[in-house]
Amino acid sequence: MKALSEMSFAAPWVLTLLVLLPLWWLWRRRRRPSAIVFSRADVLAKGPRAGRAISLTLFVLRNMLLAALVIALARPRAGARAENVTSEGIDIVVVFDISSSMLAQDFQPLNRLEVARDKVREFIRGRNSDRIGVVAFSGEALTQVPLTTDYPVVLAAVANLQPGQLEDGTAIGTAIATAANRLRGAPGRSRVMVLLTDGVNNRGSIDPLTAAQAAAAFGIKIYTIGVGSEGMAPVPVGRGLFGLRYENRPVEIDDELLTEVARKTGGRYYRARDAAALERITSEIDRLERSPVRVQQFINYTEIFRWPLGAALLALALEMLLFAWRGPLP
Repeated sequence: MKALSEMSFAAPWVLTLLVLLPLWWLWRRRRRPSAIVFSRADVLAKGPRAGRAISLTLFVLRNMLLAALVIALARPRAGARAENVTSEGIDIVVVFDISSSMLAQDFQPLNRLEVARDKVREFIRGRNSDRIGVVAFSGEALTQVPLTTDYPVVLAAVANLQPGQLEDGTAIGTAIATAANRLRGAPGRSRVMVLLTDGVNNRGSIDPLTAAQAAAAFGIKIYTIGVGSEGMAPVPVGRGLFGLRYENRPVEIDDELLTEVARKTGGRYYRARDAAALERITSEIDRLERSPVRVQQFINYTEIFRWPLGAALLALALEMLLFAWRGPLP
C-alpha cells in the first residue's frame, strides 16, 4: 500500500472566472484618463513617478485580491491518498529446508544455509506487490510466516531460520502439503511455491509426488531447487569440544524426484551447485508470470481555502490603506 499527497479543487469550474481578469485589465487600460488624478497635494509634490508607483501597487493588490478570492471559492484541498497500487503480483511461499545437512560447507566461505538465506532475502527484497509466505521444514514442516506483503517480517523470519528448530530429517512431501495449504485459498490467480532442499525425502507420511499432484489441482506451480555441489562435501556429523564435527560425505540430492515434482505442477527444477548458480536461479524465478492486482483508493481531504482567503483579506487591507492615503484609483 502506498500513501500519496495531492492537491485538488472541490469546485474547479470556479477557476474559469480567472479568465475575466485579463478582460478587466484591457477595459481599465481603455478608460484610463489623460490626466493623472491625485486627491492630495503632498502626493503630487512627490512627482509623477511616485503617483504611478502607487497606482500600479493598488492595481496589483486588486488583482491579487480577485485572484485569491476566485481560488478560495474553488475550495482547494489537500488529500492524503492511500492506495493498493496497480501492479502485477503473485502469491509465493518459500519452502526452506533447515535440516542439519544444510550446514554443509561446500559453498565456501559460507555454508549452504547461509548462502540460501542470503539469496532468498535478495529475492524477497526485489518484490514490491507480491504476497510472500515462509514454510520451514526438516523432519516436519511449520509455517513461519503466512502470506503477507509485510516484507520486513518475512526477511526477519528467513534470517532466523536455523537447523535444530524442528525435528531433523527431510520431509519434502509434508513441506509441499503445508505450503499448498497456505496457497490454495490465496485470492490471486498466480500461486507459486519455491522449494529449496539439499537432501532426499526420508521422513513424513506424505509422498512428495502425491503432494505435488494435489498442489497442481489447486493451480500451484512448484519451482524446486537442489542446493549442493557435486561429489563430496564436508557435512556436520555431530558436536565436539570445539563445535560441530565435519566429515566428507557424498552429496545426495534426489534430482529425479525434484524434477518430477516441478514437472507435475508446470514448474521447473534447478540445481544450485554454488552461490552464483543460486543467485541466477532466484533471478530467473523473479521473472515469473504475474497477474493484476486491483486498485482501491481512500482519500482523506483537508480544506485549505483559508490560505487564499487570507491572502485576499491581506490584499484588501493593504489596498484600503493605500486607498485612504492616495485617494480613489482612476
